[in-house]
Amino acid sequence: MTQELQWAAEAGYNTLRTNLPFVVWQHDPDGLMTRVEHFLDICQRVDIKVMLTLMDDCGFSGDHPFIGQQKQPIPGLHNSQAAASPGRNVVMQPYLWGQVERYLKEIIGHFAHDERIVIWDLYNEPTNRMIFTLAGEDAFDPALEEYSHQLMEKAFMWAREVNPTQPLTVGAWHIANILDLGAPIYQHPTDIRALELSDIISFHAYVPLDLMNKAIGLLKEYKRPMLCTEWLARHAESKMHEQLPLFNAEGIGCYQWGLVKGATQTHIPWPEIKRTDNDYASRWFHDVFNEEGTAYALNPKTWTSALLLFYLSPVFCRTHSACFQANALCIVIMDIFYNVTL
Repeated sequence: MTQELQWAAEAGYNTLRTNLPFVVWQHDPDGLMTRVEHFLDICQRVDIKVMLTLMDDCGFSGDHPFIGQQKQPIPGLHNSQAAASPGRNVVMQPYLWGQVERYLKEIIGHFAHDERIVIWDLYNEPTNRMIFTLAGEDAFDPALEEYSHQLMEKAFMWAREVNPTQPLTVGAWHIANILDLGAPIYQHPTDIRALELSDIISFHAYVPLDLMNKAIGLLKEYKRPMLCTEWLARHAESKMHEQLPLFNAEGIGCYQWGLVKGATQTHIPWPEIKRTDNDYASRWFHDVFNEEGTAYALNPKTWTSALLLFYLSPVFCRTHSACFQANALCIVIMDIFYNVTL
C-alpha cells in the first residue's frame, strides 16, 4: 500500500477516495479506527489528502457483508467480491439504522477537524442494486431504492449534527452510458436530492466526451464547486486523454476509478460490456499502473502536467460554514479496510 501511494504521489496525485466497511466497525470499532489512522498517516507522508466514503450500496458480489476472511475474486469477473456498507440487508431494515447513525457520527466526530480529510462522501451510489455474474448482470430487490433514499437523507442530517469542518457530498450517478446512450442524466429522485443536499456537487460519469460535456452543463446550474468522483472506463469511451483537459478547463477535480491493476480485476470491463465486446481483453477498463508501477498507455507525467498549476479557489459551502479548498489534480479510489485480521 505504501509503495502504491508513493507511485501515485510521484505521478502528481494529491488526494484519493476510499470506502469504509460498517461491518468491521460493528465488530471492532477501535481496530477500524486504528487502521484508518494508520492509513491517513501513510497518506500524509506522501502529501495525499483523503475523501472518506462511509456507506455504499454496490454489493456486486450479491452477498451481504460478513466479517472475517473474504472470498477470493472470481477469475474474469469485474470487482466480483465488492461488498456494500452497511449492506443492502441493513439498509432495508430501518430498525437497524440506529447502529448506522452511531457509526457515521463516531467516524465523522473522530475526524471532524482532521486536515488529512478533505471531504466526506456519505453514501456511494445509493439505490445501486446491481449484482455481477459471469453470465451478465443481475439486480437486487427493487424495494431497496426507497430505503436507500431515506437513509441518504438521514445521513446528511446526522452528519450535520456532528458539524465537521469538512464539506459533505453524495454523488449523482444515474446517467446514460455506452450501453444506453439515451438514458436520462441525473434525473433519478435520489440523484436530485443528493445534489440538493450536497455542499460540493459530486457525480459519477463513465461516459463519452459529449455526454460528459452535457452532464457538466447540467450540474453547473447548482453553482457550487464540482468533483467527478468516478470516471475512466475505456471500453465505455471514458478516456483519460480526452476528459482530463475538459476537467481542467471547467475547474472540476476528478477521481478516476482504480490505481494499480490487481486482484479486484477492475481492468476487466463490467459484465455486460464484456459479454458484448469480443475484443474486451485488448485494453484495460479501469486502473492506470501495472503491478510494477508502470503506467498503462500513457506517461503519468503527461496526464497530470496540464493540471499541475490548476487550483480550485476557496469557496464557502452552501449550508456549511467550512471553507473548502482542494487541488484539482486527477485522483484515485481505493478500498483497503476489509481483508484484515481482527
